[in-house]
Amino acid sequence: MYKRISAVLFPVFLVGFIGLGIWGYQENREKNTILIKAENQYQRSFHDLSFHLDQIQKQLGNITAVNPTSQDYYRKQMINIWRVTNQARNDVTLLPLAMLPLDKTQKLLHNLASFSYQVSVRDLSNKPMSDSEKATLATLYKQSKEMDGEISKVQSSILSKNLRWMDVESALASQKEKTDNVIIDGFKAMNKMVEGYEEVDWGASIMSEQKRRDLSKLPGNWVTAEEIHRKAAEFLDVPGGGQMDVKEHGKGTEYNTYTVNTVNPETNQPIMLYYSKKGGHLLQYYSPRTVTNPVLDLQGAEEAGQDFLAKHHFTDMVPVNYSKYSGTAAITYAHKTGGVILYPESVMLNIALDNGEVTDIKSADYHFGHKDRKLAKPKLTMAQAKKELSPSFKVSSSNEALIENETFQEILCYQFTGKMNGEMYKIFINADNAYEEQVENMQEQT
Repeated sequence: MYKRISAVLFPVFLVGFIGLGIWGYQENREKNTILIKAENQYQRSFHDLSFHLDQIQKQLGNITAVNPTSQDYYRKQMINIWRVTNQARNDVTLLPLAMLPLDKTQKLLHNLASFSYQVSVRDLSNKPMSDSEKATLATLYKQSKEMDGEISKVQSSILSKNLRWMDVESALASQKEKTDNVIIDGFKAMNKMVEGYEEVDWGASIMSEQKRRDLSKLPGNWVTAEEIHRKAAEFLDVPGGGQMDVKEHGKGTEYNTYTVNTVNPETNQPIMLYYSKKGGHLLQYYSPRTVTNPVLDLQGAEEAGQDFLAKHHFTDMVPVNYSKYSGTAAITYAHKTGGVILYPESVMLNIALDNGEVTDIKSADYHFGHKDRKLAKPKLTMAQAKKELSPSFKVSSSNEALIENETFQEILCYQFTGKMNGEMYKIFINADNAYEEQVENMQEQT
């Protein structure tokens, strides 16, 4: 009897064991493929950052090494510095360094981009470069040289020791106070170096922007780590709070935040949430995953995003910008009230196109921009503003909109959406003086 049972069950168990082995092999291969892609992305972003920091140093060196008589030279060089600095800022965001104290470095790159842009768009023939601005450039050149040197050390170590960025991510995710990692130590050293240059004279407009983005100026009371734990549990809809690690960063600075780290129990993927200590506002949520079978179109993604925003108390939001890539849709929503779209109050969502899940939220702009406003009545009518458009621009929709200009002033505009030369554009016309404030190309990115 036992022999007959064994004869029947053994093939069944054998087939099941082989099937389990094949499944495990496929799962492991897919996981390794994802890890290799992520590692390659991190390596490329880091080497791009190293290259762009080197370019910043060279451009600053060029502008401080000569004494041109033409202000056009300054404009050209400042445009180059602005362009390369923005590329470096983007490189930093693509590295797994969210939990590192890189606030000083990011602040420097942000200020340099703003400073160079404002100088480049200024009428230098009427308001030429001042002595203090030239002194600022000289200081920035010295600082960029030191930053570039520190990054070069890290790059040499990565190449000579074959270091992996995935190890950096694991070390950061472990939340250990002491981590022995060349890459982490290099970025910490660079951030500490930048801290010694905090007295750079950026000018009044840049300083006013810094104050505008000061997290300590957000509305609400100061919150504790326990309160953030409860907020994160409510946001993730986790009964009892689950296993979460709440850590405070930037204590005593304008970047004082809490980071919450946990794991998605269904996908086993890491989840990170960033909250302001003042008011406990959610600044970012990040839960990346691979989308293998996208089935939703942009309209479906927009609707999923609207449902998500309504669930989390972002009311009266309308989509204003979008792009598609890697199976996700990145859609920006702005608050609309009284018929006016308020662009300073915006939230960006990354939405998976397989099931409509939101995998990334950036809502800092919304919390900084959300406030009671009394908008002045526009001096021009929409029909008068429309006359400023090119005759070849075919308007498909129009709306009142509040935007921020290059110097961070809020400007009431008429927003015209339409088509010209086969592409879609948004054109913002100042509602008081008919000046063309902004033009945005709406070509979908795939």
